[in-house]
Amino acid sequence: MGLHWPFLQSIAWARMLAADLPGYTLAQAIQRTFDGKHPCALCKAIEKGKKAERRSERIFPLNKFDYLSWEFPIFLSPPVSFPRLLQTDWTPTGILHPPPTPPPLDT
Repeated sequence: MGLHWPFLQSIAWARMLAADLPGYTLAQAIQRTFDGKHPCALCKAIEKGKKAERRSERIFPLNKFDYLSWEFPIFLSPPVSFPRLLQTDWTPTGILHPPPTPPPLDT
């Protein structure tokens, strides 16, 4: 996808800025970093990599898909009545009784 190039370029700019700060003011160091006239070795390698990647990209023809589109209106309405649930005993009887002692043997 090419997202590694901006990441690497950010690292290169940070290194260039850090290298220029001892000899220049902050404004001058920022200007030298981003003016494009003083690229570092990493910037040159990034540019070379971008160009090589562009040359190696293959352009695949895109086929146009023609299809018919119909729009159907969607109507949502609540039900007129809700069914009643049967009232049953909802107590968990399975956990109220202790397990059989001794445990059953698996055969």
